[in-house]
Amino acid sequence: MATDELSNKLNRRLQIEDGTEEPVALDKSEHQNGSEEDKSTTANADSELFAKLTRRGELNEGHGEHCQPSMKAFNPYTEFKEFSRKQIKDMEKMFKMYDAGKDNYIDLMELKLMMEKLQAPQTHLGLKNMIKEVDEDLDDKLSFREFLLIFRKAAAGELPEDSGLGVLARLSEIDVSTEGVKGAKNFFEAKVQAINESNKFEAEIRQEQEAKKKQAEEQKQRQAAFRELQKAFK
Repeated sequence: MATDELSNKLNRRLQIEDGTEEPVALDKSEHQNGSEEDKSTTANADSELFAKLTRRGELNEGHGEHCQPSMKAFNPYTEFKEFSRKQIKDMEKMFKMYDAGKDNYIDLMELKLMMEKLQAPQTHLGLKNMIKEVDEDLDDKLSFREFLLIFRKAAAGELPEDSGLGVLARLSEIDVSTEGVKGAKNFFEAKVQAINESNKFEAEIRQEQEAKKKQAEEQKQRQAAFRELQKAFK
């Protein structure tokens, strides 16, 4: 009901902004007849409405950046290059598992069931904050792209381990053992091993460069000695 009320208010205010409808004064008695619960719901709806209207104004004035809509088609393999194909497939499998409505979104109730299944239940406010952390298009639900953002943030160390999203990423157990990272039990262990492999590769490159530099120095010394020898015979 609050969602319908919010939608109606948003549409009406946008029409007033565009000049297609004149503002009408509200009857004060309507506000006095509601219960305390209705007033609280309306206040929350007004707060969310104000935030969305403010963002729209910023975008119209060029002060904000447009977020990529969740429904827009994207290629996870090219956008999330830090993950292997198997990792993304595992994340997609997990996403679809908890998308009970099969609408390509995980809403608040589905997220609640997911966290309970992972034995890490969250409060209603905690669940809303989890969605808000990666909800780029402000639709109060998670698209698959936003779901992948959770793991990107986790890999970058941007999520506290005790946060809702941090717990979700840690307990998801995305298996990457078949991607050449032997012995990795989950995504985080695989990430550490991948970094170690990268560091080892860079160290080998440095050693090779130092060896070439040393060879060049030795060659210069031999050439200098040969020139000195030539001078001695002149």
